[in-house]
Amino acid sequence: MSVHTVPDFGPVSNAAVYGLEESIVRAKFPMATDVASLNSDMTRGILALAQSAKGSGHDNWLNGVVVQFDLTFTVKAWTEAERYHFLDFVSSQSTMHRIARFDLDNQYDPHTDPRVVEIMKELVAKYNETQDPEDYLRLLMTNPCGFKLTAGMTTNYRQLKTIYAQRRTHRLPEWRAFCGWIETLPLAAELILPGAAE
Repeated sequence: MSVHTVPDFGPVSNAAVYGLEESIVRAKFPMATDVASLNSDMTRGILALAQSAKGSGHDNWLNGVVVQFDLTFTVKAWTEAERYHFLDFVSSQSTMHRIARFDLDNQYDPHTDPRVVEIMKELVAKYNETQDPEDYLRLLMTNPCGFKLTAGMTTNYRQLKTIYAQRRTHRLPEWRAFCGWIETLPLAAELILPGAAE
C-alpha cells in the first residue's frame, strides 16, 4: 500500500496518507473489463469523480484514501469535531485521568483569560493537597474550553472534503489552520478542494 508522509502543519502532526494510488486504480473499476490492466494515472474521469458534489456518491472512492494524524485542538474545537461521525478517535489525552498533572502554563490557548488559568492552578494545588473527590470534580468542571488536548485521528479524503467545505472560513482559528493543513495533502488541489468549494 502506498504511504505519503505529510509535514506537520498548525495543529496537525505525525500525518500520513495511505492508499492514494490504490484508490485511484479502484475508482476505475466501474468502467473496466480487465482490472489487472488499470494504473494510478490521473485521468479526466477520475478528476471528475473526485470533484463531484459532496454527497453525490460519485466521490465514494475517496473513502479509500485513509489519513491518520495527531490533532491538537481546544476543548471548544473538539466539541465541534465530534459532529463528524467519520472522524475517528484512535486515542486521546484525558482530562478525566490527568487534569491535575498537566503543565497549565502550556496547556491553554492564548485566548484563555489568564485569570481563569490562575484559578485552575489554585484548584489543582488544592486537589493535590486534599485528594478529595469533590475537589477533583470542582477542578474538572471549572476547566475552560481553551484547554488543548491531542488525539490520534483516522479519516479519509472524502470526509476531509466535507470538513474543508464546512470549516475553511470558520470563526475558530483552529479550524482554519486545520483546513490549511488539508490543502497540503497529496493531490488535495485536485481531489479535495474543488469538490468542496461548491
